[in-house]
Amino acid sequence: MKKYAIVGVGILIALSAVYPYIQSHVTSPKPLLSMNDTSATSTYATAVFAGGCFWCVESDFEKISDGLINVVSGYSGGSSVNPTYQDYVAGGHKEVVEVTYDRSKIEYGTLVEYLLRHIDPTDAGGSFNDRGEAYTSAIYYDTEEEKQTAIDIIAKIDAEHVFDKPIVTPVLPRAKFWPAEGYHQNYAKNNTLKYGFFRAASGRDGFVKRTWQGKEITVYTGNVTPISASSSTTTSHDKPWKHFTKPSTEVLRKKLSPIQFNVSQEDGTESPFTNEYDNNHADGIYVDIVSGEPLYSSKDKYDSGTGWPSFVKPISSDNITTKEDKGFFSSRTEVRSKIADSHLGHVFSDGPMDRGGKRYCMNSAAMRFIPKADLEKEGYGEFVPLFN
Repeated sequence: MKKYAIVGVGILIALSAVYPYIQSHVTSPKPLLSMNDTSATSTYATAVFAGGCFWCVESDFEKISDGLINVVSGYSGGSSVNPTYQDYVAGGHKEVVEVTYDRSKIEYGTLVEYLLRHIDPTDAGGSFNDRGEAYTSAIYYDTEEEKQTAIDIIAKIDAEHVFDKPIVTPVLPRAKFWPAEGYHQNYAKNNTLKYGFFRAASGRDGFVKRTWQGKEITVYTGNVTPISASSSTTTSHDKPWKHFTKPSTEVLRKKLSPIQFNVSQEDGTESPFTNEYDNNHADGIYVDIVSGEPLYSSKDKYDSGTGWPSFVKPISSDNITTKEDKGFFSSRTEVRSKIADSHLGHVFSDGPMDRGGKRYCMNSAAMRFIPKADLEKEGYGEFVPLFN
């Protein structure tokens, strides 16, 4: 916890009055700094941003090393009072973060640019896997100067054609900020494995890297040195599948797309030829969409003509299980991931004879592809030699 001195009996009395409320809503040791606290230094300020899942936005902002004081996840923009995780959507709120920063070291405009570098600001329907108005992005302003700064930054990024589509992130007057429940605070640090799974599966990091890689563009040039464009949005996850704990069905239904959930959790089958990886010829590995456990290598992928990604063998037989499937009026051998127990597809004995004779016919929706260039960063460095 960042502790700061509270001076004055009047302030102590005021804090004692709100202490029960803070205790009941925030149980983690994260301070809820407010610019109404006279103890806050005169160079401190707060800003509120929305960028989809507040776990991710909070974690990204906390990577700022100089000038960042505190980040709190919460809700804002709606009409209801004291929103909770169960009812904030009905109240019209978005998931947001409140950033407390030192204006002598970092400026509002720098934070705005940083947000836009770590989200998809062209998505008007949600944020990556999280869909709906509650997960759309927004930049909130307190003053006309902040408003104009945000508008100018958006215009400059659009002028650079960084994104394939125009930025749709609105610049809105700041509304009351409501801190989220304690278990949401510091979620990435307190729930490393679950967060690592969610972050990897969301597609956020891949989008950010594809969009900004090689583009050393500094849009905001205020009086404080901007954050480098190379600021990473990701941290390596050390074999995230090794100690995986499967989330509840409710969590998976929220985090997976409908087709991913149907295939992996309800033993469904996606359409042939139109799925994501049927025609993927890039070097890399395919991992379970839920746990991240490594399943197949592109080196063992071949065109079976069936319309589904097919492989001659798994990366390791230890990562899959098989069982008899008597559905569809026939007997087949189902393939499931060992750790997450996701339905992956089926294995047949009509594969290339010179490569073992097996055809592991998989569903793209049950897997996530990690390109060779990203293996080390995402904790799969041991598989890099497969492509050397």
